[in-house]
Amino acid sequence: MRIGLLTREYPPETYGGAGVHVGFLVPRLRELVGVDVHCFGGPRVDAHSHAVAQGLEHANAALRTLSVDLEMAAAVAGVDLVHSHTWYANMAGHLAKLLHGVPHVLTAHSLEPRRPWKAEQLGGGYRVSSWVERTAYEAADAIIAVSEGMRTDVLDCYPALDPARVHVVRNGIDTAAYHPVTETDALVRLGIDPDRPIVAFVGRITRQKGVGHLIAAAHRIDPDAQLVLCAGAPDTPQIAEETRTAVSALAAARPGVFWVQRMLQPAEVRQVLSRATVFVCPSVYEPLGIVNLEAMACGTAVVASDVGGIPEVVEDGETGLLVHLDERDLPAYEAGLADAVNELLADPARAEAMGEAGRLRAEREFSWASVAEQTVAVYRSV
Repeated sequence: MRIGLLTREYPPETYGGAGVHVGFLVPRLRELVGVDVHCFGGPRVDAHSHAVAQGLEHANAALRTLSVDLEMAAAVAGVDLVHSHTWYANMAGHLAKLLHGVPHVLTAHSLEPRRPWKAEQLGGGYRVSSWVERTAYEAADAIIAVSEGMRTDVLDCYPALDPARVHVVRNGIDTAAYHPVTETDALVRLGIDPDRPIVAFVGRITRQKGVGHLIAAAHRIDPDAQLVLCAGAPDTPQIAEETRTAVSALAAARPGVFWVQRMLQPAEVRQVLSRATVFVCPSVYEPLGIVNLEAMACGTAVVASDVGGIPEVVEDGETGLLVHLDERDLPAYEAGLADAVNELLADPARAEAMGEAGRLRAEREFSWASVAEQTVAVYRSV
């Protein structure tokens, strides 16, 4: 069986969870089936890369995406099945299904109806991306949801779907790539004191990731703790400016605020996660949240919102603490984040025990080998 795997992100050009997923999944899939990767961006040694069509370089981002999808659909002739990831590649998968007469499987990493703030980034292109997603989902032969919560969302957003076509295969974590480390040189270079408590965040600056809520909550977090925000790639100039203003106000109100805006190397991320007393995931929408698995694999307790698939990863009271998110009362949510973080900062032995439990859970339940086997089972079912 030869698979055409279609994705916007593929190493080394990754910026989000879908790219991480594909990057770790493909090597494991290749142990089981043939895989031709088709991706956006520059040349790769182990994938076919595709660029925006000439003349559309300055068009709306959604139109640029569709131009890449057309080239991808033409390029996958000869495969037995296509597997697309995110709306960016879903239309390529849908067109390949129609053009070449092969099954189309897609993995649901997020849903456009659950991300209305994308209209800030895409303008009218958000209506295009929403149409792309609906069209591809309703015609797909199978949909892989990365959590039970995501499966529920898929069926809620697209009620025309036959539930039997929506399968759950949770994201994985490479516990050899993410593990506790003792080195601190990267922290020292960033000016962070590795011997003082650290509250860490790693993620993009987007409405979805809720970094603004963490910054608001940090005004109530124990000032003896350092707040390390590894946050870059803002969706829009507006949210970039909002974040800049909020971080400046926070830094003026309390010491120990570190905002790292560049993308850290994996070794640096391991140091941040391993040395953190608490990792915080304040997402308002999260189908699963690979970043929580990364923190757990590094032996760190997690404080996270109780949305989407996060409760399937973070065991409340065992590997971390979950904070209820009610978008009608965001100040209460932000206060809850601060309280949960302070609870673990005040009891480092408990935080350490949660980190150890998280590492064991990551090893036991979230291997990429298992993800690949389950994914191939979905392929064979269609």
